[in-house]
Amino acid sequence: MILLESTIAGIVPLIPKIWHSQFNHEKDDQRESHVMRSSQQHIIESVNDWLTASQQVWLCTILKTWGSSPRPVGAMLACNSQGELVGSLSGGCIEEDFLEQLKDGSLKERYNAEGGPFVIEYGVTEAEQARLKLPCGGQLHVLLESIEPSSENRAVFVELVQALQNHSRVSRRVDLATGVLSVHSVDAGSDAASSTLEMDCDDSKLESVEVGGGVMVHRLSPVYRLLLLGAGDVARYVAEMAIALEYEVTLCDPRPNYLDHWSVNGVEVSTSLPDDLVRSKFSNPYSGIVALAHDPRVDDMALMEALKTDAFYVGAMGSERTSAARRERLPELGLSEEEIQALHAPIGFSIGSKTPAEIAIAVMAEITAVRYGRRQ
Repeated sequence: MILLESTIAGIVPLIPKIWHSQFNHEKDDQRESHVMRSSQQHIIESVNDWLTASQQVWLCTILKTWGSSPRPVGAMLACNSQGELVGSLSGGCIEEDFLEQLKDGSLKERYNAEGGPFVIEYGVTEAEQARLKLPCGGQLHVLLESIEPSSENRAVFVELVQALQNHSRVSRRVDLATGVLSVHSVDAGSDAASSTLEMDCDDSKLESVEVGGGVMVHRLSPVYRLLLLGAGDVARYVAEMAIALEYEVTLCDPRPNYLDHWSVNGVEVSTSLPDDLVRSKFSNPYSGIVALAHDPRVDDMALMEALKTDAFYVGAMGSERTSAARRERLPELGLSEEEIQALHAPIGFSIGSKTPAEIAIAVMAEITAVRYGRRQ
């Protein structure tokens, strides 16, 4: 094992090559390849499938919330002409109310009277809050759309699906007067017709839906990816929590013997060289990289590449002493002071955690805070 702390200036530039020679795999061992989809992506894909099958679709989107709300702004519920549902707006009571109005025809009557999409206000009175079992003071405004299986609407949802599957951010735009749909792909750049609402696709901004100028813009993000370096108990618990939070998780460890007893359902396991994997799959703003190996050959190989990317989070586990030593040697691997400043180390919130599960809680709490702009 090569100890980086003891390297001399002439050897340091060769370290990546030495690592690659030590972990030289003729064929990458990948297990349980799994494509994770966020709940939003699942709904968009379902609507696309229904429109392709020439079914009319009702789509509900939460525009605003007040007080306690069971679901955030941007949450969606879709229903096809056969009564199939995907998504949710609440714990179930609002869904039941929606289905009842759909069944008795009152929704269709109101849609025809409005001439396009309209907003339903839930929880305006205390009596309605009690009837719908909304949390105390909870109110929400829901936009209701009736989407016909026209070629134009099908094209919109095909584009949305493709953008999300390609891991690109995209906005769905609805003309509130006519119901006409359009798409804006932020990663593709802007044009003169693009509104400032469409351009703002920063996920650190919690409100994913904005209304202005007679249009609704719903920012849709691809599923977030999390790369964990080093098979161990902390990685196991982090992976389980991340899966529950709708991350697409990959565990990478180029040391095959460390993987003999490591497995988490829904997690892709790879023995690729960490720097190669970061470059190929985890370099965009929807990626997080977490070094948990306690082995500089693995952790630093990933970090020297990860800190040069647009990943929203890069962190490394270790004590204050270990983290300080790592920061001292990273410049020798070609990283600037500014790049090193982006490293979260020691990783996680300070909550007094001691067990692997407690450490994982601290790690995922910090990752969540960074993702939503609550911590730099």
